[in-house]
Amino acid sequence: MTAELVRGQNHTLPQTRLEIRVSAGTPVVAGATLGDERGTVHGIEWIAHPGSPQLPGLEVSRQAAADHRLAVDLDAMPAAVHRVTVLLALPMEAGGPVRFGAVAAPFVAVTGLEGTEIATFTLTGLDAESAVAALELYRRQGDWKVRAVGQGYAGGLAAMLADQGVAGAAELARSIHEAVARGSARSVAPPPPRTPEGDRVRHTAAIGDPAQPVSPSAGPAPSRPTAATDSTAGGPTAGASTGPINYAHPRRQATAPPPPPPTAPPAEPGRPAQPVAGDATGWSMEERLYNQVWGMFEDLARTTAAYRSAVDFAESRMDQELDRALSDPRNRIGGAGDRAREEARAKRDQLTDRAREALDRDLAQLAAESAVVEPALPAAFAGWDNPVWHAYRVPMEIPMALRIGDLHLPENPDLRIPLLVRLPLERGIWVDSGRTASEAAALTDTDRLRRLAMDNAVAHAARLLAVYPAGEFSVHVIDPAGSAAAALAPLVNSGVLAGPPASGAGGVASVLAHLTRRVDLVQMAIRAGAADSLPPELDTAEQLLIVNDFPHGFDDRAVTQLRYLADEGPSVGVHLLMVADREDASAYGPVLDPLWRSLLRITAVADDHLADPWVGHAWTYEPLRTPPGSRVLEQVLAQVAAARRTGRRP
Repeated sequence: MTAELVRGQNHTLPQTRLEIRVSAGTPVVAGATLGDERGTVHGIEWIAHPGSPQLPGLEVSRQAAADHRLAVDLDAMPAAVHRVTVLLALPMEAGGPVRFGAVAAPFVAVTGLEGTEIATFTLTGLDAESAVAALELYRRQGDWKVRAVGQGYAGGLAAMLADQGVAGAAELARSIHEAVARGSARSVAPPPPRTPEGDRVRHTAAIGDPAQPVSPSAGPAPSRPTAATDSTAGGPTAGASTGPINYAHPRRQATAPPPPPPTAPPAEPGRPAQPVAGDATGWSMEERLYNQVWGMFEDLARTTAAYRSAVDFAESRMDQELDRALSDPRNRIGGAGDRAREEARAKRDQLTDRAREALDRDLAQLAAESAVVEPALPAAFAGWDNPVWHAYRVPMEIPMALRIGDLHLPENPDLRIPLLVRLPLERGIWVDSGRTASEAAALTDTDRLRRLAMDNAVAHAARLLAVYPAGEFSVHVIDPAGSAAAALAPLVNSGVLAGPPASGAGGVASVLAHLTRRVDLVQMAIRAGAADSLPPELDTAEQLLIVNDFPHGFDDRAVTQLRYLADEGPSVGVHLLMVADREDASAYGPVLDPLWRSLLRITAVADDHLADPWVGHAWTYEPLRTPPGSRVLEQVLAQVAAARRTGRRP
């Protein structure tokens, strides 16, 4: 029977291997401290947090998330540890809540490994507090108990750590929030909201819900919150205004979208129906395909989470059975011990085999859906090898989103989900040209990585130029040393750039001054409600600045201007596309940390750096490549340039 605790109440724990599950309704930082008999925390090595998530017997989440699962093994704790305090804090991010009184009351549950709740606690009564000690596990006369604490701190994480006797609490709190911010900067955006019925339309007559675990005792995969994502019925409206500048999505709707048309016949009994392109809600086929792609992403994330959860459950169950069987010294030798090991491993293998069978069924269904959806994607959503690019025409309006790569998980690397970002861009993009920890980067020399990174940036710029109407998107380039001349050739030769690539310190200063002035003028016009008063020579098209070889050629003033463009530019149609190795700018220290965090980081080669905080996956990003020998990039840019010269749209 579950004990529903109130503040100050305690409950004896019947086991020592536990999960602590947190549900907050909004992303929070979760951590834990280890204390001695008096509750004193003896240094940072006694604290588990996103920047250092593992301690003996304890593991916490690596990112801020609305739901957390903390793994606890009290028997593995050092003998000096008598108290484990679970901490929650609101992340320090722009636009996020700053006090727990403004969000739903967090809910904390202590469960066994099989998911059975032992004790729960709802943290009510919080107001100005931005950090809270939720509950503590403590040792009393050899037994472990849980106590509901609910002690909030208006001074935030620093005040809470200081109250536990941590030296340098303010510095540690700052480093924890920085680790969370770094994780958020490389996160995959959550998918769009589900339909009003709670799930996207899928024809799966014979396949069960992929969110359900294989083992009924393993617990379901966590549902994916959607409160932080934009409505699928419309696009972002940052910088919208009257007059000649309007960055609102042209097809924004104020009412709910209609359901998808019934394009597929009912499935035969016992067999899944054939997948259909556009099998999602939306006002247009483009929006239905966009929502379907994100639905595929969510289904893959959740079915993989269910598989991994079932495998973890099978392993922990085997460990428990072995512990029980071998706790009797008489069973440690002879045939009884061997039989116990064989039986435990057989049960483990049976559970994992069942989990894999369910995963393979779901993966096969998703692969079939992907095979139908990919050929139906419009150019903005399609890879360079899609025939839709051979029939390319300059569009009349901007699409909802743009494909910038593919995502996949190690359970099936061949099943790839398009990574779509909404348009207009809400944040800049950083193509990391440095040597990452991936196997692909380790096998590629430094010069090759830099060239691949610049090729990737040029391809992204070409796609952006291609999906905007003629004359509504301009591209500037800063190449201080001229090292990217070969990679920039498609843009330069086609004549689609706003001007020649800027080189040297003077060229860097000129381009940055021009774009900074544009941001200032548009911001002032919008604030004054006088968009019509902008200078006639001002280019009102969206602007993209490609920066290569940063920070070469940048002085302190140029670095400040670049940071300003990264922060203020997207809201008024000025975007960054940086190609840089962070190590090259290490001399600036933490000054540039906000710049890196403000950009979506992608890589020149395959790399599993994109984190999904909702289920804890690390997705592998694959950059888009043009087919070998193909001239599709040059052909598309030639059409863009021709449409600009004629000043008309097809």
